[in-house]
Amino acid sequence: MRFAPESLPFVAPFAAVGALAALTGRPRLASASLALGAGVALFFRIPERDFEGGDSSIMASADGLVTGVEEVEDPEVGPGTFVRISTFLSVFDVHVQRAPVSGEVVDSRYTPGRKVAAFRQDAAEVNERHLVVIRREDGQRVGVRQIAGLVARRVVSYPRIGDRLERGQLIGLIKFGSRVDLLLPPGDLVRVARGDRIATGRSAVAELSSR
Repeated sequence: MRFAPESLPFVAPFAAVGALAALTGRPRLASASLALGAGVALFFRIPERDFEGGDSSIMASADGLVTGVEEVEDPEVGPGTFVRISTFLSVFDVHVQRAPVSGEVVDSRYTPGRKVAAFRQDAAEVNERHLVVIRREDGQRVGVRQIAGLVARRVVSYPRIGDRLERGQLIGLIKFGSRVDLLLPPGDLVRVARGDRIATGRSAVAELSSR
């Protein structure tokens, strides 16, 4: 299993304390520190997964619990309405995100903000967040919005405008939390509902519109 490089500043202090404790004959402290470091590292794990969905399948962009599926307007993604699939990430979920579709990045924007609980309805408007908009081959726009939560430290996004993404490609992570909104054109056929658990790299959440 791989780990995101962003884990180093968080894991290194535990490793250093563990090593120092071991050298000074304090095995209990060494074990506790190394165990805590290993637990923190798990937040940054990148599991290997094979997506078995067909070419028309839209992949989950995050691991977690689907907390809402609704039609919304989102001018930052594009004109008209979109179907928003909100996924809540607990501390036990994988915290990296992947591209749900292939296409070109046409927008990538960071918005500073608060850190209220991610399950709140207004979290997508008031919290720290980063939006990536992907233009698919059919010209439709898909948005992935990473939203920090109550204990999240920072949103990290890799793509830049003009980048070409492949479905399943790593696009970022949220350090220790919290919510990811996937915004799809209204013609796409959604395959998930509130209460479903999904996994990026494994779950198909919708099918491409045939029009």
